[in-house]
Amino acid sequence: MVRRRLCLLGAIWLIALPVAVFAGDWPHWGRDSTRNMVSDETGLPDDFDPGRYVGNTLDIDMATTRNVRWVAKLGSQSYGNPTVAGGRVFVGTNNESPRDPKYRGDRSVVMCFDEQTGRFLWQLAIPKLGTGKVSDWEFLGICSSPAVEGDRVYLVTNRCEVVCLDVHGMANGNDGPFRDEARYLADPGQPPVTLGPTDGDIIWRFDMREELGVFPHNITSCSVLVLSDRVVATTSNGVDWTHTTIPNPRAPTLCMLDKRTGALLGEEASGISARTLHSNWSSPAAARIGERELILFGGGDGFCYAFDREPEQRPDGLSVLKEVWRFDCNPPHYRMRNGRPIKYATPEGPSEVIATPVVYKNRVYVGIGQDPEHGDGLGRFVCIDATGTGDITRTGLVWSYDKISRTLSTASIADGLVYVADFAGVIHCLDAETGQPYWTLDTLQRIWGSTLVADGKVYLGTADGDFLILQAGRQLREIRRIDMRAPIYSSPVVANGTLYIATPTHLYAIRKPN
Repeated sequence: MVRRRLCLLGAIWLIALPVAVFAGDWPHWGRDSTRNMVSDETGLPDDFDPGRYVGNTLDIDMATTRNVRWVAKLGSQSYGNPTVAGGRVFVGTNNESPRDPKYRGDRSVVMCFDEQTGRFLWQLAIPKLGTGKVSDWEFLGICSSPAVEGDRVYLVTNRCEVVCLDVHGMANGNDGPFRDEARYLADPGQPPVTLGPTDGDIIWRFDMREELGVFPHNITSCSVLVLSDRVVATTSNGVDWTHTTIPNPRAPTLCMLDKRTGALLGEEASGISARTLHSNWSSPAAARIGERELILFGGGDGFCYAFDREPEQRPDGLSVLKEVWRFDCNPPHYRMRNGRPIKYATPEGPSEVIATPVVYKNRVYVGIGQDPEHGDGLGRFVCIDATGTGDITRTGLVWSYDKISRTLSTASIADGLVYVADFAGVIHCLDAETGQPYWTLDTLQRIWGSTLVADGKVYLGTADGDFLILQAGRQLREIRRIDMRAPIYSSPVVANGTLYIATPTHLYAIRKPN
């Protein structure tokens, strides 16, 4: 089975939106640095038809759609949700529906479209590492959501790199210090490609394998956090093909770079990699908690961490992200039984954090989960008081909820209510203050993506291809269930009055008629 990896995971970002971003844009995963998937837009569609295929093709017959503004063809696997900023839409996919004949075979691709029309503008079609399922799983593509600030796009690639791109692509020339795109985009052993206006323009790149000794497990997946003049990325450091050995337990799980140059400014040094159960795929969040500017991160060891935003210079010369607090998201009985550790990847054992921590009113909300290939198992969703220091596992717990299975999903919190889905397919509505459950909905389908709350509704897609629209609030009411005729592994977003939904093969821009 072709790997459907944690590429939903996507993302992270911005403490202040730049002037170039429109008020209704969705410029990165979670819209702002708190990662709370909530929008204040109104007048959004609650009914639409994605249309029918043309004959035996994968083309959509637009005459059969309803309330669909445009549809763009993607590859065959797409996991990270789109981001929308400055009149452009960015999304990750693979190369199974090539836009340019010079790029053949398996590649990971980030595409850029015009927001108004869906017209294809440019792409960066990145060659694979050639490591196969170990570090760059075949046909996965770019799994996370690009982050856009002004005229720059930041993302992690399948090659375990953090890259900064020009939002215009090569259409306005080859900008920045990196000028070797022609060789970078060529297949191994082949001559440099001939660049054109629909190719991506790399401003700088930072190779985490080369610079930090990272060993990415299966795929590199996170969405970059933009913080003023710097960016923070998850490295995806993890186990090797045996699933028992961590090739580099000293490699950092987070790195901080200068957003203008890509220079390394700091790295995590709390020992997360040595304790990692599988890999590190969660995306960092950020928020001001009291007087402190914190970076929040869900670790591959099952802990949630807070780091100071300003790196600290150690006597050995290493610049590190100073740990402010840590919280074990697994209760003790998930880790130990009768004095013995419970084996990882068993249904009753511990899990890592794959979802992105969400910040809401000085509290952090996050659930635990595992690689979908591990199946179902015990989950837990916690609310953490983010004002403490040190190991706050006992002192920082506000409430926990264990009626949830393992989850990949990032929560949405609006009007004092938490909406979060689990991998087993159940959507949960909880009280943000107490954790009291108000309702659950079993979709009877797998859920990979995250809830979006907007216009008094909760939007969410399932792996069987149903797109659910629910009434937000303490009473469960299903407004609509729409058959997208393809799985949905990513999360819906809304920008400037338009709802965006990505299936593995198509990106839909859905909007009520004016």
